[in-house]
Amino acid sequence: MSLGTPDGRTAERAPLDALAALEDGGEFARRHIGPGPEDIAAMLQVVGVPSLEALAARTVPAAIAGADLSALPPPATEAEAIAELRALSERNRRVKSLIGLGYHNTHVPPVILRNVLENPGWYTAYTPYQAEIAQGRLEALVNFQTLVADLTGLPVANASLLDEATAAAEAVALAHAAHKAKGRILLAAADLHPQTLAVVRTRAEPVGIEVVVAPPAEIAARAKADKPFAVLLQYPGTTGEVRDLAPEIAAAHDAGGLAIVAADPLALCLLTPPGEMGADVVVGSTQRFGVPLGYGGPHAAYMAVKDGLKRLLPGRLVGVSVDAAGSPAMRLALQTREQHIRREKATSNICTAQVLLAVMASMYAVWHGPDGLRRIAGRVALQARLLAGAARRGGFALRHDAVFDTIAIEAGERAGSLVEAALAQGFNLRREGGLVCLALDETVTRAELATLAALLGGGALDGIAPEGGIPASLLRQSGFCAAEVFNSHHSEHAMLRYLKRLEDKDVALNRSMIPLGSCTMKLNATAEMIPITFPGFAEIHPFAPADQAEGYLEMIRRLQSWLCAVTGFAAVSVQPNAGSQGEYAGLLAIRAWHRARGETERDVCLIPASAHGTNPASAVMAGMKVVVVGCDREGNVDLADLRAKAEQHSARLAALMITYPSTHGVFEEEIRGICELVHAHGGQVYMDGANMNAQVGLTSPAAIGADVCHLNLHKTFCIPHGGGGPGIGPIGVAAHLAPHLPNHPLLAEAGPATGYGPVAAAPFGSASILPISYAYIRMMGAEGLRRATAVAILSANYVARRLEGHFPVLYRGQRGMVAHECILDCRGFQQGGGVLVEDIAKRLQDYGYHAPTMSWPVPGTLMVEPTESEPKEELDRFCDAMIAIRAEIRAVEQGRADRADNPLKNAPHTAAEVMAADWSHPYSREQAAFPLPFVRGHKFWPPVKRVDNVHGDRNLVCTCAPLEDYAQQMQLQAAE
Repeated sequence: MSLGTPDGRTAERAPLDALAALEDGGEFARRHIGPGPEDIAAMLQVVGVPSLEALAARTVPAAIAGADLSALPPPATEAEAIAELRALSERNRRVKSLIGLGYHNTHVPPVILRNVLENPGWYTAYTPYQAEIAQGRLEALVNFQTLVADLTGLPVANASLLDEATAAAEAVALAHAAHKAKGRILLAAADLHPQTLAVVRTRAEPVGIEVVVAPPAEIAARAKADKPFAVLLQYPGTTGEVRDLAPEIAAAHDAGGLAIVAADPLALCLLTPPGEMGADVVVGSTQRFGVPLGYGGPHAAYMAVKDGLKRLLPGRLVGVSVDAAGSPAMRLALQTREQHIRREKATSNICTAQVLLAVMASMYAVWHGPDGLRRIAGRVALQARLLAGAARRGGFALRHDAVFDTIAIEAGERAGSLVEAALAQGFNLRREGGLVCLALDETVTRAELATLAALLGGGALDGIAPEGGIPASLLRQSGFCAAEVFNSHHSEHAMLRYLKRLEDKDVALNRSMIPLGSCTMKLNATAEMIPITFPGFAEIHPFAPADQAEGYLEMIRRLQSWLCAVTGFAAVSVQPNAGSQGEYAGLLAIRAWHRARGETERDVCLIPASAHGTNPASAVMAGMKVVVVGCDREGNVDLADLRAKAEQHSARLAALMITYPSTHGVFEEEIRGICELVHAHGGQVYMDGANMNAQVGLTSPAAIGADVCHLNLHKTFCIPHGGGGPGIGPIGVAAHLAPHLPNHPLLAEAGPATGYGPVAAAPFGSASILPISYAYIRMMGAEGLRRATAVAILSANYVARRLEGHFPVLYRGQRGMVAHECILDCRGFQQGGGVLVEDIAKRLQDYGYHAPTMSWPVPGTLMVEPTESEPKEELDRFCDAMIAIRAEIRAVEQGRADRADNPLKNAPHTAAEVMAADWSHPYSREQAAFPLPFVRGHKFWPPVKRVDNVHGDRNLVCTCAPLEDYAQQMQLQAAE
């Protein structure tokens, strides 16, 4: 294994060899990896090892060292990779899909495309845990929540979910948790989108929920007979029918259950909101609000609930609170709901959102405003009525008269020829036997509408009388999007400036390092991002015929083979659209394997106490019982406890979930023995791939003995975090588990025929961002990937060595090395000077940095992961900031600084505070705002002071109104 760089000597080589050397494809790797050769040499000297090879040998246990990446192609240049992906995108046939099923063509407003989707200020930010430096994203998410709450007619909406199908499944879990009698029957309407019903079935079976499907006309009677804990309805139905849901919702309530409605948000601009009909939970997808089809994702789903259900709401919820100065400030609310706190008691494993896509959808609403949304919806509805009239004139019967955007034609024996004729004219229609459906959207032009009308035998468009449509009784009477933000930014200049104002309130990777342990905030190179907006990738419907998606399928096959090489596994599924969903999918594969062998009793999952909170939550969702295994003082799995519990549960042992390197940032020496022990008791080993950035090219999940792992493509493989999403969590499995990967009922190419069903709405999950990881691997090549891993480990050890004299480093391996991250112990500062780890995190904002992972996996600590893409200069600036903060702590400890009034307790400091006429603190304004010389060069001013989380949870406000209204309300509360 070589981790070096080419020597560059070409003079004595043959001319073609010299040319090949000068065209070296390793150029991208050298640009991706931040430290240059001289920097690496200096860092190695600080760490005390002679080379990257020696570093890897001291860090990775010899028993698992080595990985065969020979199957990877040689590295390509940026230009070559972009050209390759462009060619693949052009192999996809751009047929206009009027398939519907919850996916629609849409126009992405250029001002949003360029300034959000293509802007690293938005796409490289992290989940807004540090609220003070995420106010822009948080405001955009409050806009999203307001949009959803207004459209659905319910008071509380979350900050987005993964897709409509999984949102429906999450709603089912919420309803079951809320049901006092814990009934087992879910009653689902037969006109649900088929992929939604399939995902709900996948999620229901492991936890013993019975899904009963009934025609809409029979829902009320079946609810009375079956007493379901919830009724799940579609609005409009999958074949386009618009009907009054109030009787079905009332029947659900009469039976003691909740009513869940999956609703099209554009339709809700014209239809009576489900909340006004009595619905308890409303879910859906905001894809058609300016987010490309992208062969299925990523898209922002939504969920809105009645007020009494808000503490069961899965995912993120943004609320408005106050900062230390009494000014309004936003932050993530009600965090005690989360799986990281509730663990095996959690009702959901969702630990993220689709923030970037939710921002796009919310900005689509800001751009168009309520009048614009009504206009778009009205035009789509009129198109459907015109084609309904054309179909009738052409001699076709329609299944439904009351429709919004979809007409269902009873074509009988003419169905096949109708679909073929439409395809010949450039349209995909949806066919189910003799039924043909056309779903209209905002991109359909008048010329295209005329072509469709002629296809249906309706003659000239101008001679057609519209038919059907929305019944007057179901037309929306209530307003929506009345908040000022939706009525203020309708010129491009105003919109551009609004987006810039929000962006400037946030810290993202385009501003400074985000050193989050276990989150791997690394470079998302521009060359990797360019292909996602190629029309051939962006405009493909997820249920388009496979022969129209050859480029996608080829790209996915290649990427799967490369991920197999990286993991050492036999097969990979890219369907899971988040790391948490990858966990779940992997556990379902293990469960299916046991059942295929007749070992249905195996349901115990061993999980170390240090594991991500999603691990136990996913295990419970997969129908398993969690047994916690302790950790020793070094942060490793307690082998004695593991042996005892594996023996105790041997007959029922299904799996062990383990993170490697460990959550404590160490390569455990006994990992092979741990896996062998679990196998000896009949279990399988699930490896959480969150820390895969320390493995690639140096070892692999297969090498340690794992059977399945998920890969966070938004961590190791460069898909950006997007402010808290999107993510992708594909799973790799050993050969014996390959038949048990997820599949999909609407596309055979998505998985094995023996698979257990889908875990996402689209066959390949968030397919449109897979080109990012494809480009990363393609440009890095095997040696580039190995070197990146080694430099990531070097960077972590460099930071640990620079800071160990100031902050205790909690865990190291047997040879004194950390893996790709290190944990700094801050617990002693509370006793000595009253300084909390939160004070350090907030003070870092004054230096321009996002804090490392705070108080996890050990309370009172900071977990630092610098990654390979940060230059040495940035690592040094961060270390200098931490050392300066330690000096400030020491001043408090020694009584040279006031214990209550000091830069740490008052952090962060805003520009308004520092420039105010009055300054009463015992330290200087300069120390507050410019604590080190480098800060002056590119100062970031936190827009708010420290946010009061307790106030926000006690006074939950999660929809938008003018901030002046909040300020006035808070003044009144203070006066009382």
